[in-house]
Amino acid sequence: MPGFQRLSGLDASFLYLETAAQPLHVCSVLEVDTSTMPGGYTFDRLRDALSLRIKAMPEFREKLVDNRLNLDHPVRVEDKDFDVDRHLHRIGLPAPGGRVELAEICAHIASLPLDRSRPLWEMWVIENVAGTDAHDGGRLAVLTKVHHSGVDGVTGANLMSQLCTTEPDAPPPDPVPGAGSATDLEIALGGAIRFAARPLRLVNVLPTTVSTVVDTVKRARSGLTMAPPFAAPKTAFNANITGHRNIAFAQLDLEDVKRVKNHFGVKVNDVVMALVSGALRRFLLDRGELPDSSLVAMVPVSVHDRSDRPGRNQVSGMFARLETNIADPVERIKAIADANSVAKQHSSAIGATLLQDWTQFAAPAVFGVAMRVYAASRLASAKPVHNLVLSNVPGPQIPLYFLGAEVKAMYPLGPIFHGSGLNVTVMSLRGTLDVGIISCPELLPDLWDMADDFQVELDALLAAIS
Repeated sequence: MPGFQRLSGLDASFLYLETAAQPLHVCSVLEVDTSTMPGGYTFDRLRDALSLRIKAMPEFREKLVDNRLNLDHPVRVEDKDFDVDRHLHRIGLPAPGGRVELAEICAHIASLPLDRSRPLWEMWVIENVAGTDAHDGGRLAVLTKVHHSGVDGVTGANLMSQLCTTEPDAPPPDPVPGAGSATDLEIALGGAIRFAARPLRLVNVLPTTVSTVVDTVKRARSGLTMAPPFAAPKTAFNANITGHRNIAFAQLDLEDVKRVKNHFGVKVNDVVMALVSGALRRFLLDRGELPDSSLVAMVPVSVHDRSDRPGRNQVSGMFARLETNIADPVERIKAIADANSVAKQHSSAIGATLLQDWTQFAAPAVFGVAMRVYAASRLASAKPVHNLVLSNVPGPQIPLYFLGAEVKAMYPLGPIFHGSGLNVTVMSLRGTLDVGIISCPELLPDLWDMADDFQVELDALLAAIS
């Protein structure tokens, strides 16, 4: 119906699966240089610039509404009382303002749920980074939180790109109208129509599902499938999570990554997975907890170019072996590339909209009950579905300016889940590879050891080349 936008089933699933221990927003930590800001940095000047830019970004002005008579998913409407001051916050780091202090405050903010009565995002401007004064051309960190119901990796990167410009003094874009409004009757009527049409949509989904199952069975007989679910060994981070978060990050030279890619004739994503694999192997070896079999990562796969379904989450998923059981880094990266080739073929053979179509049928109560049952049985389970979520998001390779401040790093942070308490998300950005790691301190209290091993693993691959 005109005037509002209804969430897709996949978008809404991130609302239904959310609990106090499992907040489902995604974060991004920007480190920016304020010396490029026209007129210099002040918090008021940054807030005014953000307000102008948000006028051209209706996604930041939308809130969710629902009612008891609605038989379908919630809808997005324009927040008529939108006030940027309810979303933009300011905080200072304690001395010395290094990476540890920055990570601690970002982890605390990442653990806090978003207010569902308002547009589902927050932005925290963090001053005193690295002991510098942003007012004198120093550095800032900016933590942005957006609910997963509104973004996936691609749409999230696009939103951040819209907040940035290629020139520090670029004029603000023209305002863009929002989603409009909706009455309770309109929401309920539209939901009833969509609910009544579900059997017809189910008939359309079943043939694709059967075809996928048959194809997977054939591939399995030939050994040409991705890693199956529940084939992952259990680790310390495969347990129930709490509401606490801890994070760490690393920055690598993208040219070094490309040197490795070119030498071994693999993809950048293969190198990324090899770095994650090596860092996890070292981390678990140091703890005396490396499993004999390979860890398995769930890798979100964008289907924006293959899907005609509504919704902002346009993803499928691929289970990928990380080959952590292979000690030699050269053998490991080759094995990862071979396994990824097979997994990608299998993933491509699965209908691009299959996940979106099936989530369209599940009611909120079904998601909630399923999550409670899964969490309650998690500790008793012999093997997790997968060990971690690993995402690689390509970013722009040109200079970017966040409200006039030059972007020096952008560390993405995805959500973690019961049974999969580790998320590693990587973004390439203007000659760097920025790695964001998030977990639960009750499961993994020492994430910096893992983060620092990324450079160690890259150096090992570079040494193998020379």
